[in-house]
Amino acid sequence: MDFEEHVIGSETIYDGAIINVEKQTVRLPDGQTSFREIVHHSGAIGVLALTRDNKIILEKQWRAPAKATTIEIPAGKLDSRDSNFEHAVIRELNEEIRYQPAHVEELFGFYSSVGFSDEYMKLYLATDLEPVTSELPRDKGEFLQIIEKTLPQAVAMIASGEIKDAKTIMAIQHWQLMQK
Repeated sequence: MDFEEHVIGSETIYDGAIINVEKQTVRLPDGQTSFREIVHHSGAIGVLALTRDNKIILEKQWRAPAKATTIEIPAGKLDSRDSNFEHAVIRELNEEIRYQPAHVEELFGFYSSVGFSDEYMKLYLATDLEPVTSELPRDKGEFLQIIEKTLPQAVAMIASGEIKDAKTIMAIQHWQLMQK
């Protein structure tokens, strides 16, 4: 069966700094029409940043959509300052946790919420971290608390519901697999 939908019309609903929203009219495989509301995103990175003593670096921050303080791995969107995903990793680590990695390795990529968004995120491993010599400014309105946790502590934080962020859970689970 051919599952592909064909766009027969589109309308921009919102054009913002982080996302754009489009309403599409689509022709379905059976010939009927329907609508799709799609959030377009520039792409993003998440980083499993491990210290020399094998601890994960996490960030606590307020997230308005969740109306809660979350615990997450360092992450951010690609923007005009980035020539590629790896450059975004190095920039975000400087801005958020104030470290420069000697080793950066792409682990895998994924769609964060394929039902309504085209955001594609790549997860990276960053190791051999050194403090930066020149700090980049944090994003306006970004307030972070940096914490370090061992693998058992991080796994316990998922089990207790303290960590609810999908990219962070995937990073910690990947870290568990790396230990085997």
